[in-house]
Formats: sequence, structure tokens, C-alpha cells
Amino acid sequence: MTKRLLVPVDGSDPADAALEFALGEYPAADITVLSVIDPTDVGYGSIEAAPSTFEHLQRSAEDRTEKVLDEAESRAADHDMTVATETVIGMPSRAIVEWAENNDVDGIVIGSHGREGVTRVLLGSVAESVVRRSPVPVTVVR
Repeated sequence: MTKRLLVPVDGSDPADAALEFALGEYPAADITVLSVIDPTDVGYGSIEAAPSTFEHLQRSAEDRTEKVLDEAESRAADHDMTVATETVIGMPSRAIVEWAENNDVDGIVIGSHGREGVTRVLLGSVAESVVRRSPVPVTVVR
């Protein structure tokens, strides 16, 4: 039976390590790479932003996400594999868990953390929240 895995990515080193782990350890798996656009990131969801500024910020976030997913597809190709890609908008840990709940996946492979420094301490670890709330087994890669 083919495993169906979800690998959230954000362009960080831990997320890249999680993808590399999944590609190396599960060469026969169906892997979906998920990128979450967080509307609470500075500027993206700012109420005070002018409409043209908001559109620019939104497009910038979408461009970053597209680049991250293109890089994931390239990494998979280096392993002679293909991956499906998905993008959702929401709070990262909640969006990852909801995607796993609403799609038929056997497990999640996630990087230990994407944020760094004070932001990580204040907002908590996405990986930790996913581990606590996930309906499927989670592998955390450091």
C-alpha cells in the first residue's frame, strides 16, 4: 500500500530537511507539499494598508509561496519523484491539521521549526501544535 504523506514547507531549513527526509525515506509515497500563507505575517493582513499596498503584499506572499513550491518540486525531481503541491491561507498549525483532517493522508512529516528567535517563542512552535492536534502520526525532522 502506498503511503500518502503531507509535508508542510515554508522555505526554512527545517522544512527543507523534512522534505528531504520524506523523499529519502518514502520513495514510493504519494507526497503532497503544503505551503500555508499566514495572513498574520507582518503587513499581509494589515487593516491600515492601502488597497494597492495590500494587493502588493498579497502578491508578494503568493510569489514567495510559488517559489517555495517550485523548489520542492525540483528537490523531488532530484530524487526522480514527483510531488503534488497545495497552497492554503490560514494560521499555519491550524491549516496543516485541517488539511490532514480533510484529505486522506497517512502521516505528516514536518520540520522542527520554521520561525526563529523571539517570534518563535511568542507564537509557539507550529510543529508542536501540529503534533498535539494531528489526526495522523507526525514525524518531526530536526
